[in-house]
Amino acid sequence: QVQLVESGGGSVQAGGSLRLSCAASGHTSTSYRLAWFRQAPGQAREGVAAAYTSARTTFYAASVKGRFTISQDNAKNKTYLHMSSLTPEATAMYYCAAAPYPYSGSWSNPDGYNAWGQGTQVTVSS
Repeated sequence: QVQLVESGGGSVQAGGSLRLSCAASGHTSTSYRLAWFRQAPGQAREGVAAAYTSARTTFYAASVKGRFTISQDNAKNKTYLHMSSLTPEATAMYYCAAAPYPYSGSWSNPDGYNAWGQGTQVTVSS
């Protein structure tokens, strides 16, 4: 099992940027699919971005493509979500998640992930 801890959330004005970090510990020697999800009050949890530890392949929600970038530092067992040109619609609790190999389902389906961080709040003001 992998333990995940997010950090980097906070309050930012529209148009600003934030970088979220997710530190992984535990069983990190296995290949993982890593993803960032977000959930606003009263809304379903939605996938924001995903990447694989053993590949360059990345995925993004259409709403954030071109503005958000997922990256990872395998040596430090960390994954990052760089967010720019933020809008109030990005206000949500952001979670990092990990799915061990073998992977199944869509990257954006939260049911495919068995490890979750506690979440970090992102608030974007107008």
